[in-house]
Amino acid sequence: MAGDGVKWEGLLRWSLSQADGTEPKRVLSDEERRWFMEAMTANSVDVIKRMKEITEVMKTPQDVLEAHGVTTADIEGMLEELQEHVESIDMANDLHSIGGLLPLLGYLRNYNAGIRAKAAEVVTTIVQNNPKSQQLVMEASGLDPLLSNLSSDPDVTVRSKALGAISSLIRNNKTGVNAFKLANGYAALRDALRSNDARFQRQALNLLQYLLQENTSDYSTAMELGFPRLMVHLASSDDSGVREAALGALLELARGSTSEGSSSFDKEDKLKQILQNRIDGISSMEAEDLGAVREERQLLDSLWSACYNEPSSLREKGLVVLPEEENPPQPPDVAGKFFEPPLRAWAANNPTRPPVPAVAEKKNESPLLLGPGPSEL
Repeated sequence: MAGDGVKWEGLLRWSLSQADGTEPKRVLSDEERRWFMEAMTANSVDVIKRMKEITEVMKTPQDVLEAHGVTTADIEGMLEELQEHVESIDMANDLHSIGGLLPLLGYLRNYNAGIRAKAAEVVTTIVQNNPKSQQLVMEASGLDPLLSNLSSDPDVTVRSKALGAISSLIRNNKTGVNAFKLANGYAALRDALRSNDARFQRQALNLLQYLLQENTSDYSTAMELGFPRLMVHLASSDDSGVREAALGALLELARGSTSEGSSSFDKEDKLKQILQNRIDGISSMEAEDLGAVREERQLLDSLWSACYNEPSSLREKGLVVLPEEENPPQPPDVAGKFFEPPLRAWAANNPTRPPVPAVAEKKNESPLLLGPGPSEL
């Protein structure tokens, strides 16, 4: 087997023949048993051991890594591997216990933009649907470098990745939300809306809508910081995702204004004109194109009703919900029989299930190795 790699096709045929009844059951010979065990162990990895190795690399000073020929691309690849390992909630929580969380958070301040961005992605995976790791990251002051990157990093990708990590960190996390607000997080979201990056804008709008839904007391803050004017502008964006996200956030603010007796939206002539222009555009669409703007149609009608206390012309024309959309047929779940959902979502929906075994597919590349440690140089 050495030098030829594992013959997975042969291994698959062998395993199937043992289970499908095409060949009589028999006792494996010593040679067959060795071949099977080599095939399995050669393509598995001790996740905790590997995470400890990665942790040691993250702890190693940058100049020492460079002296050993380790490039920034190597480090990004290492972080990508770590991200795969911490897809398991157990492994994500273990990262702190083996000393890997703090050096990972340190990479958020790395001089290289690619490393800063990738570190934020790993943090996102660690805290997503994971209250324990959310708490660990908060206790390690992990929100601070994320907010700094969101607010002032010169690289928009780093800002976007930081925002994604913040969103996962503070969702369903009251401590995180309070810390976000105290650190002037709303101002950072406002700055994100002023960027020219559509994906970044969508992220900021989605987080803003979530925060307003969860914290009705923040309506006045959003008004004072000028969010309505920014969102009105984005409601006419050429990007459909930005438009829908802006309409959703405006709807949240409009409902809050209505409940507080405010009439700030009634006087927003620009908003009314933008909504009317979009309604006219949708009304002139061909029937086969209306499905692509289903959510936008509903948002437009709801926002118009919330702001102006009357149904939109889309409702009068029967375009809010089309007849075929009232009870849309559900497609058969064919793929679901063969594919599991992502590991983190699976774990979040199955909190009582036993932990996933700590075995992961080994990468084809050689592992990132160093020479003597810093103490031996």
